[in-house]
Amino acid sequence: MQELWKILPSPRHLSVFEAAGRLGSFTAAAQELNVQQPAVSAAIRQLEEAMGVLLFNRTHRKVTLTDAGRRLHVDVTRAFEDVLRSVRQVRQYGRSDHVTLNASSAFAYYWMMPRLQELHHDHPQIDLRLQSSDHEPDIDSENISLAVRRGQGDWPDVHAAKIADEVIFPIASPLVMASARNLRTVPNLLHERLIHLEEPIRERPTWRQWFAHHDVHNREPVAGLRLNDYALVLQAAIAGEGFAFGWQHVTRGLIRQGLLAARPEWAWRTGAGFSLVWSRARPLIPQAAAVRDWIIAQAKVEMEEIARESGAPV
Repeated sequence: MQELWKILPSPRHLSVFEAAGRLGSFTAAAQELNVQQPAVSAAIRQLEEAMGVLLFNRTHRKVTLTDAGRRLHVDVTRAFEDVLRSVRQVRQYGRSDHVTLNASSAFAYYWMMPRLQELHHDHPQIDLRLQSSDHEPDIDSENISLAVRRGQGDWPDVHAAKIADEVIFPIASPLVMASARNLRTVPNLLHERLIHLEEPIRERPTWRQWFAHHDVHNREPVAGLRLNDYALVLQAAIAGEGFAFGWQHVTRGLIRQGLLAARPEWAWRTGAGFSLVWSRARPLIPQAAAVRDWIIAQAKVEMEEIARESGAPV
């Protein structure tokens, strides 16, 4: 970059050059840039002198780019478009009138989406933006209002409120569940086609760990289907591709709708949980605080319903 500024008389000359090349006129470029036409001509002449090559063919009525000028104009235009795209994104980060919720695609699709209408009814003025990623983002550097994380809830960089215990049980389409061979015991599930979640970055429990929790150690789970996104896993299970992990808080609605069947008596309570988190370094704007409180209240209602259904104390 230092070499570039040694060659060019001024960075502004590039913007003058871009406008003149795009419009095919020094006069039109001057009008767009709100300067006098001689200033455009002088800037182009200085740029050509600095580069040692003509950039425009000049006629009485118009100017056209030379071969060298066309080459430079393509690269300058592309660079300006990249800068503009980045500036727009950074400006968006700085806006304070919207709320960003980062979560897995499965949580966004199957936990948040069914509740969005109610959220909009309760808080019609809030601009909520759902964002999914395959990793746990840095909510401060990426200017994320709220996020959902799996773990023990003891992260030093964020406040956390648990919204679900991690409870996992086998799920499948009702047809697959009904046609499974002799599912009276956990080891018999090894005879069925299994759908595996293999996320590239985030650590998630595996079928091997689930079977080990149920004291099945002597056989490896069959290969089955392997997918890198839990939303895809659920779609595969609904389509009848086999048995998948059913995270209780995500699959509960699908089970109620009859899209999936489950074996909740084989549940594995891992001791981990899913938490809604927000930054310790900066305060939440009022809109984000309202969404936080709304999600926590929704999760509390669901956890109480699950406790009543299971007969556990509320």
